[in-house]
Amino acid sequence: MRRALADSTFLRVYVMLAATLVLALGVAMVGMTLIDKVRIEHYREQLAEAPMHLLATMIDSMPRGERREWMAEKSEALDMSMSIVPLSSLSPSYFTRLRLQRGGVLVGRDSPHEWRFWRLMPAGGAVLQVSLSGMSERQLRGLTQLSGEWLASLPAGERQASIDSMTRGDLPVSISQSPPDILEPRQRNRLAGGEVMMQLLPEHWSVVLFMQVTPPGEAPFWLTVGPMASYEALPPALLASMLVLLMGALAIVIYLIVRGIEARMARLEMAATRLASGRLDTRVKVESGDFLGRVGMAFNGMASQVQSLLRAQQDMIRAVSHELRTPVARIRFAVQMVEDMSEDALVRRQLQGVDSDIDELDDLIDEILTYARLDSETIHGVEASPEPVELRDICERVIDSLMPLHGNLDVRLTAGPEIEVHADSRYLQRATQNLVANACRHARTRVKVSLLDEPNQVRVDVEDDGEGVPPEARQDIFKPFARLDDSRTRRSGGYGLGLSIVQKVMAWHGGTVSVDESPGLKGARFSLIIPRRV
Repeated sequence: MRRALADSTFLRVYVMLAATLVLALGVAMVGMTLIDKVRIEHYREQLAEAPMHLLATMIDSMPRGERREWMAEKSEALDMSMSIVPLSSLSPSYFTRLRLQRGGVLVGRDSPHEWRFWRLMPAGGAVLQVSLSGMSERQLRGLTQLSGEWLASLPAGERQASIDSMTRGDLPVSISQSPPDILEPRQRNRLAGGEVMMQLLPEHWSVVLFMQVTPPGEAPFWLTVGPMASYEALPPALLASMLVLLMGALAIVIYLIVRGIEARMARLEMAATRLASGRLDTRVKVESGDFLGRVGMAFNGMASQVQSLLRAQQDMIRAVSHELRTPVARIRFAVQMVEDMSEDALVRRQLQGVDSDIDELDDLIDEILTYARLDSETIHGVEASPEPVELRDICERVIDSLMPLHGNLDVRLTAGPEIEVHADSRYLQRATQNLVANACRHARTRVKVSLLDEPNQVRVDVEDDGEGVPPEARQDIFKPFARLDDSRTRRSGGYGLGLSIVQKVMAWHGGTVSVDESPGLKGARFSLIIPRRV
């Protein structure tokens, strides 16, 4: 299984997503269980606050000698156990002590059916402890009866304040001067007889208790305890919020998983792009032996093989070009010897043609060597060595060197400020010279060179008023030995390597070369795009 996970990217992603879903489900269930447990504890504490407040207040108002007997009597009547214990016996934590001091009730569970409650006595220092086994109708009626007796013993002016202090949590307590409207006449008569009435409210699933209290020498009033609401499950809004949070966390985890795979694919894509642009030294970092790792290893093997083949090819071209120079030099020497020995005008004219062909062959060898040298530097991963170069000076030198060869043409450099770029001056001058020479070969009367300083790049435009380049051939002319038509080539000269060298130089500098129609001269416009470097 471990081997399968290591070899299969899909299986690894599938297992990670499945594990994430299982983990999210487990976290959701644990979270809902914890939240429900906290809500139940809070509900019990709120429900016990009013009875515990009543018992603590009544016990605190008694003389100390009567408390034990009263608690034993009421414990038997209410089916519960009451006692007063020192606060130190509970060993409370800081937060537990703080809750007790603020009037809160602590709830503990001794067994599934045994509950224990604690509340700080009003005088402080001691805690009322109540133990009971569940809540019965007898206890509810007894506590209501005890509340009525306590209220009857208070002065009329203090009853409402006492009711307000006791009405807290989920068990409201109130008094009124008129009998409850929801009771029937028969039930009201039973109230008048001193009975505690219990009423079920089905619409709220709650219980409410009523009692008529008649203090000595006063008009009766009616005590209402409740409604005592039942515990409700988590509300839909809270469940929806939890679901949204869970889905958000799940989306983040899945995004991180997929993002890791996407990052590896992006690195592979970037390496392929660099390789396609001529950076044959590019390799992919292999991090594992899974499918993507094997793709990376295959890519590295392919890049190494391509680089090795091209290196061998360029070495052969360079060696052949160098070897051609020796026989060409011997032929030139022989031609010059024959020319010196012969006085025949026809022979000398033929020899001059041969000498001109030898010059062309020399130029072709020089072009091939330049092209091979650029390819070799690209294959071996040699970076360009840019330096600050005045572009206008380069263009002026190129024009000055070509003007004597094309005296019938108007070759001009448009006016403008000096522009500095970071480039290899030798190769940049070669690229500019190739473009201007190409324009001079195809122009009728004019060639214009323009420099444009743009925010992130510098552009060199070389325009002529010749026939231009057809749109369908504008990509092919940058290929080695590509020619538009043989007749035009014979008429204008050239070997089909000049524009290829220009493209190699610009790619080596991180720039581009393009061709379109000249808007002013209506011929061809070649543009060198040189990026600015810091």
